[in-house]
Amino acid sequence: MKIENASGIILRTRPLTETSLIVHWLTAELGRVATVAKGARRAKSPFAGKLDLFYAAEFSFSRSRHSELHNLREVKLRETHGAIREDLRKLQQAAYAVNFLELVTETETPLPEIFELLHGFLKFLCEQKPSPQNIFALELKLLLALGLMPDLAETWLTPGAKKIASTLADDNWNDGSRLKLSAAQGEELRAWLHGFLISQLGRIPRGRTAAVAADG
Repeated sequence: MKIENASGIILRTRPLTETSLIVHWLTAELGRVATVAKGARRAKSPFAGKLDLFYAAEFSFSRSRHSELHNLREVKLRETHGAIREDLRKLQQAAYAVNFLELVTETETPLPEIFELLHGFLKFLCEQKPSPQNIFALELKLLLALGLMPDLAETWLTPGAKKIASTLADDNWNDGSRLKLSAAQGEELRAWLHGFLISQLGRIPRGRTAAVAADG
C-alpha cells in the first residue's frame, strides 16, 4: 500500500460515521485531496485536536484504489490560524475563500501558487481587520493566478479604482491593506468584481455578500 506525504490546509470536515471524519485538504503538491480520518471523533484518537477548519499541517495518507477518498494516517499540526475562529467576519471571509477555491479548482491537480495564496491569506486575516478590500485582494490575486485577470485599462473602472485594483492584484497582502478606499471606490470594486466573476465563473461563489459587507 503506497503511503504519500503532503503539506496541506484543511478546507472542510464532516462526519462519516460515529467515530470517523472526512477531511478535505488543499495541498501544494496534489491540489485538493479528501481523506478519511478513522476514529478521529473518539476522545483518545491520535487525531484529537489536529483536525479543524483552516489548520495547516503535514500529513500522510494511503491512497485508495477505488475512490478519491483516501485513508489519513498521520497528522503533524503546524498552524491553527486560531484568530479566524474567534471573529465571525474573519470566519466568513475565510469560508468564502474556500468556496471560491472549490469552484475554480479540480481535485488532485497540483496547485502550488493557489496553495500559497490561501496560506498567505489566512495568515494575513489572522493579523488584520476583516475589511471588504481583503476580499477584493483575494479575488484579484486568484484571478491573476488562474490566468483570468482582465486588462484593467479596458474595464469601466474609474482611474482611481483601476490603480487600486492593480495594487491589490500584484502587491503583497500588507501593502494592499494600507490602501485607503473611499466608500464610492469600495462599491465600484465590489460591483465590478461581482459582474466579472459571474462572466468568468458562471456564478458567484457562496458567501460573497457576507464576506464583502461594509465594516459595521
